[in-house]
Amino acid sequence: MSNVNKITEVFDPAADGRASRWEAHRTARHEELLRLARKAVHQLGPQVSIQEIANHAKTSKPVYYRYFGDKEGLRQALGAMVITDFRQRVIAAGLAKQDEASALHAMVTAYLELAANSPNLYFFVTAVPRDAAAAGAPAAGGDDASGALNDFFEEITSLIAQRLTSLPAAAGATAISLWPRAALGMVRAAGEQWLRQPGSPDKPSLAALADELTSWLIYGIAATR
Repeated sequence: MSNVNKITEVFDPAADGRASRWEAHRTARHEELLRLARKAVHQLGPQVSIQEIANHAKTSKPVYYRYFGDKEGLRQALGAMVITDFRQRVIAAGLAKQDEASALHAMVTAYLELAANSPNLYFFVTAVPRDAAAAGAPAAGGDDASGALNDFFEEITSLIAQRLTSLPAAAGATAISLWPRAALGMVRAAGEQWLRQPGSPDKPSLAALADELTSWLIYGIAATR
């Protein structure tokens, strides 16, 4: 009779507990560093460096590199956090309205409100990476979204397309297939230009801009309501 060697895996509860605690610590630290980076960008501007973010967080630059790799990695992680807020608020605003015109107005308003809450943070998470810009990627306001931002735009586009069929102007398949993304591009481009404008009596309020954009989208710029 041959001997059969059996290999039995020994479960070490203590070791498993240490691994779980370490993973929980890393997750908590990751979230903390993101929150601190969010505050730093909000206060210091979209061109803030990793060193400035680390100084603001009272830690070292290597700590941020260890958790996020580089500035682009941090931008993507922070973008995922910020875009989650956008998704929840904008989509909820659209779904809360019964008629399509009101839904579109609510979504435009929510988008502008979130961007206006922190223009620095908005421009940081929507910025085109340097390597993409060098390769000829479109400037801000174009179809240059990636990752969580692109997923958000696709979700908004789909929602608009679903509700567009009830608008009188949406008579053909071309409008349904192209208009939602074009509408989103116009709102984004106009909103970003508005955010960059210095305060003055000629600058429209957020509510006035939301009204105008919604009117342009539904009736056209030359139409009389």
